[in-house]
Amino acid sequence: MNCALLFAGIGGAAGAVSRYILGLYLMKKLVFQPFPLSMLIVNALGSLGLGVFYRSYFQQIPEAYDEPLFLFLALGYFGAFTTFSTFSVEAVQLYQQKRWLHLFLYTGLTVFGSICLFMIGFTVMR
Repeated sequence: MNCALLFAGIGGAAGAVSRYILGLYLMKKLVFQPFPLSMLIVNALGSLGLGVFYRSYFQQIPEAYDEPLFLFLALGYFGAFTTFSTFSVEAVQLYQQKRWLHLFLYTGLTVFGSICLFMIGFTVMR
């Protein structure tokens, strides 16, 4: 059990740092941000990556929940790289600012876009 926590923890740390670095980079590069576009992109990329990994690895090894690579990459890295908590904060900020169109675009694109990109990643690896 201790090794499982270690793999998930190291993957989580790597995912969180990657999210932070990519988020900062995107915020600097994207001049026009009608809503939190950088986190939308990060969550979309993470969902796509998890879909690719899930299909290519987890489908082959159904008991992969105990495998170090699954713990590191799926639970740790992608779990920390994508972030529902930051999404929630940014959605509430748009709500408080009464930016209704941006709120609905951001929440819709994040939720449905992430699911669609996961499915694309999942399908590509057939």
